[in-house]
Amino acid sequence: MEIQKQNMLQGVEKDLVGDKGSSSSGKMGAPLFSWPWQNLGSLKYLFFGPLLVDFMYSNVYKKRQSEYAWCMHVIILSSLRGLVHQLWNTFDNMLFINRNRRLSQEGIDFHQIDKEWHWDNFIILQAFVASMIFLWINPSMTNYPIWNISGIISCILFHIGLSEPLYYCLHRLLHSSYFFQQYHWLHHSSKVNHPYTAGHATFLEHLLLCVIVGVPVIATTLIGHGSMIMFYGYFLVFDFLRCMGHSNVEVVPCRIFDTLPILKYVIYTPTYHFIHHKDMKTNFCLFMPLFDVLGKTLNKISWDLHREMHSNEGKKAKAPEFVFLAHGVDIMSSMHVPFVFRSLSSLPFSTKLILFPMWPFAFLVVLVMWAKSKPFLLTFCHLRGKLLQSWIVPRFGFMYFLPFAKDGINNQIEEAILMADRIGVKVLSLAALNKNEALNGGGKLFVTKHPDLKVRVVHGNTLTAAVILNEISQDVKEVFLTGATSKLGRAIALYLARRQVRVLMLTQSTERFKSIQKEASPENQNLLVQVTKLQAAKHCKTWIIGKWTTPREQRWAPAGTHFHQFVVPPVFEFRTDCTYSKLAAMKLPDDVQGLGTCEYTMERGVVHACHAGGLVHLLEGWTHHEVGSIDVDQIDLVWEAARRHGFKPV
Repeated sequence: MEIQKQNMLQGVEKDLVGDKGSSSSGKMGAPLFSWPWQNLGSLKYLFFGPLLVDFMYSNVYKKRQSEYAWCMHVIILSSLRGLVHQLWNTFDNMLFINRNRRLSQEGIDFHQIDKEWHWDNFIILQAFVASMIFLWINPSMTNYPIWNISGIISCILFHIGLSEPLYYCLHRLLHSSYFFQQYHWLHHSSKVNHPYTAGHATFLEHLLLCVIVGVPVIATTLIGHGSMIMFYGYFLVFDFLRCMGHSNVEVVPCRIFDTLPILKYVIYTPTYHFIHHKDMKTNFCLFMPLFDVLGKTLNKISWDLHREMHSNEGKKAKAPEFVFLAHGVDIMSSMHVPFVFRSLSSLPFSTKLILFPMWPFAFLVVLVMWAKSKPFLLTFCHLRGKLLQSWIVPRFGFMYFLPFAKDGINNQIEEAILMADRIGVKVLSLAALNKNEALNGGGKLFVTKHPDLKVRVVHGNTLTAAVILNEISQDVKEVFLTGATSKLGRAIALYLARRQVRVLMLTQSTERFKSIQKEASPENQNLLVQVTKLQAAKHCKTWIIGKWTTPREQRWAPAGTHFHQFVVPPVFEFRTDCTYSKLAAMKLPDDVQGLGTCEYTMERGVVHACHAGGLVHLLEGWTHHEVGSIDVDQIDLVWEAARRHGFKPV
């Protein structure tokens, strides 16, 4: 039993996928497999248009009250059902509060997210079916009472007596060889359970679900016990329990079953349904395990595994080998996280209309985070057996430029570093402004303050410099460099001088320029030239921007100029007669697993070069801290290591 429990906890699949056909061998051409509107994309929501128009017409002209009522209720109920799923998605992706109760330790990748993109098709289908029923029988929703206790009881009894056994029988049928290979494989193709997985099924399966969910409501109405609470309550509770069962987080406490053991047969748990997705010969019920007991399909370890999951809750989760310590950029992009909209966070960040109504709430959350929050876990993935996590310092871009906020930000970063050191993290990589030279000397402050750190603190800028330098053509003989006295600017200038490239360094500080010039070999010092005005670069067609450059300043560049950049945020691409590089980035190795979130504006599977630099530090097993100034001698070494480990330039 103990071995079996451990196998199940580790996600060892002894299911029937091999016997019945895996997702890769499933068929997609079966009748009623595809959704009628699958090619419409987001335009599918226009199906709610006639309901909305009828609702508005009836409301304005006070006519056709029965149609007005049911149109309004179908729209409201559909919206609430979507909200139930959205809230479960939020909870399921809040790793900072539920990471110790997760059933599967795998991450949800882009492939699964794309497959489940239209998880809400069933809401549109059931709204359409409800509309047809209302049009057929033409009831007046205004005639139903708000509350009818006999109706609630009747609906529950119809659910237990009709919907539960019907679902159980149909579910077992869908696991027969023919129906699994034709239809049900799609639902089981999701590797990690998620509330949206509940809606990820074929058109035929959801037609059958319409019958299952509709029987108790229609039957209760036909016997004269319908009520508004019954209509709303049944559908919302039904969706709530479906989402709970498909959640990857165990939420049902063991003490409930210890107090009332009979409840084990009345309500299932996320663990219970998780077992079904691993052992597809068992645990077929809708919500009530009683029917698996009657059908002799109850998995024997269901309750033991449930207890095991709760016994793990207070234990320490597995420590990651690597942490990327990021921060927020602005209010709008703060919503580019999986626990807000999973679909949007799986795409490069861009401002969407749906985000604007949420901006005030996001602003309030940002203020609360500023006042109360500590660094927290946001996302994770795996690479070659190593757990990689991204943590967030609860600070946002504009805060880094407030003089009074400096100490608070450094305290947050220091707290994250010490926590990483305490739990056994091997490498912690600082992102963007978290390694700002003026803030903490590129991380040097923390290494100096805590000389006994076991975790390696890395700014990753050596690889950032390597990416930028490898973008510059070998035949370039002159470049113009802004941000020339920064960590990256200094390293790029010195490296290019070694390549016999003349570097026009825009800086007002003669002292700082001369200190950099002295670092170059004597024969290369004359290749580093200080300039104090943009006009000096009006004939140079290679610009490297390390400082924000306005559209007006960009006008000094001649036509055909290419702008390389390492400034955050990137500059506006104002010049149509010039070309622009994106921020330095690298594509992750192909064998990364469980990655389902885009890093800010980066494409899928692409991370900022400093992030990649930290990963290379881990994979190479280097034991030094990479803080402070960039070692120019290491640029080629780090680049070659990155390429050797499968990182690719973008």
